[in-house]
Amino acid sequence: MFARLSAFVALLLVLPFISAAPTADSAVEKRQSIDTSNHCGQWDQVTAGSYTLFLDQWGMSSASSGSDCAQLTSLSGNTIAWRNTWTWNGGSGVKSYTNVQLNAGVNKQLSAIRSIPATWQWSQSTSGNIVANVAFDLFTANSAGGSAANEIMIWLANLNAGPISSVYQSNGQPQPTVSGVSLAGHTWNLYEGSNGANKVFSFLPSTAGTQITNFSGDIKTFLNFLTSNRGLSSSQYLTTLQAGSEATSGSATLTVTGFNVAIQ
Repeated sequence: MFARLSAFVALLLVLPFISAAPTADSAVEKRQSIDTSNHCGQWDQVTAGSYTLFLDQWGMSSASSGSDCAQLTSLSGNTIAWRNTWTWNGGSGVKSYTNVQLNAGVNKQLSAIRSIPATWQWSQSTSGNIVANVAFDLFTANSAGGSAANEIMIWLANLNAGPISSVYQSNGQPQPTVSGVSLAGHTWNLYEGSNGANKVFSFLPSTAGTQITNFSGDIKTFLNFLTSNRGLSSSQYLTTLQAGSEATSGSATLTVTGFNVAIQ
C-alpha cells in the first residue's frame, strides 16, 4: 500500500511538468513566416510583423530607363532585414524611395512619445555615378492620421545628392540653418526648406562623405531638438516613420542586415 501511494504522489509531482511542455503544434505557431520573394512593382508592398516594405517608385516616369526591386530577407523578433537593388538612368529628381515602414505606435503626439530607440546596420555596393541617399524619413501632422505638415529626414549617407534647402551658398551648395548638432553619437548639420507641400527638416552628417553604416540612437532626440530650437510643435502627431534609400541615378544594391525601431 505504501509503495502504491508513493508512486501515486510521484506521478502527481511529475504531471505539471509534463502538461507544461510545449507541443510541436504550439512551437510551430510561434515561428514567424515572411514573404522573402523579390518584388519589382511600382507600388508593391509586403507586411511582416510590425513593418511594411514599400516599393515607392513615385518618380520612375521621369527616368529614361531603370528598375527597382526589393525583398525582405529575415525577421527575428522586431529586427528586420531586406535588400534593395535599383538602376535609374536619365531624368532628374528622385525616382524611388524603397523603404521599410514601422506600423506600430504611430499617430501619437510628440509630447507623449518618451523615446524612439533605433538600430540600423547596412552596406551598399554601387556602380556608375550614384545620386542617392540612405535615410530615415518621418512625417508629422496636425492630427492623428492627418495630412503631413512636416517632414523630418535623418541622412545616414549622402551620395552626390542634396537636401531640400531654402538658402544656398554662392557655389550653389545648400546652406545649413544650424551646424554641428550633436545627436545620437554623431554630429549633424540641419537644413530647412519646403517640398511644396510641407516644411522639410533634414539632418546630414557634418563631415562630407561620412556614411553611418551602423546607426544606434534615439530618434526622439532629433524631434526634441526641433521642438526646442526650430519651432516644431510638440502637439504634432508622428504619423510616419520609414527607412530606406532615395534613388535618383546610377546603380546600387542596399543590403540591410538589421533594422529595429520602436515608438515608446
